[in-house]
Amino acid sequence: MAVVLDTHAFLWWTQNDVRLSARARKAIANSECYLSLASCWEAAIKVSLGKLRLDRPVAQFFTEQLLACGISLLPIEFRHVVRVAVLPFHHRDPFRRLLTAQALEEGLTIISADAAFDRYGVKRTW
Repeated sequence: MAVVLDTHAFLWWTQNDVRLSARARKAIANSECYLSLASCWEAAIKVSLGKLRLDRPVAQFFTEQLLACGISLLPIEFRHVVRVAVLPFHHRDPFRRLLTAQALEEGLTIISADAAFDRYGVKRTW
């Protein structure tokens, strides 16, 4: 199974946070994992706004954690952006909408606590 981690799932995985469910933890450990570039973008914005604190600069954190965890970066492609245009507005968050489009286009399961993904017909594990 191939999965894409929502931003919070990636952060909780890298920090061994207890908020990451046992089922999500198992899926991450046993799957080919991706992190969307949109999640890096979202985290960078939150860091700049003071809503997220990392123990090192954003570029260093993501570069090191992706490598250490064996997680591949999922680029944002034109077809992902185009898919966003036809999604219903079950979720207004632009990062979640792009992540939904990527999961649908790539046939990936999303690792996320956010049940709003379910309304799009995306496979979700939590």
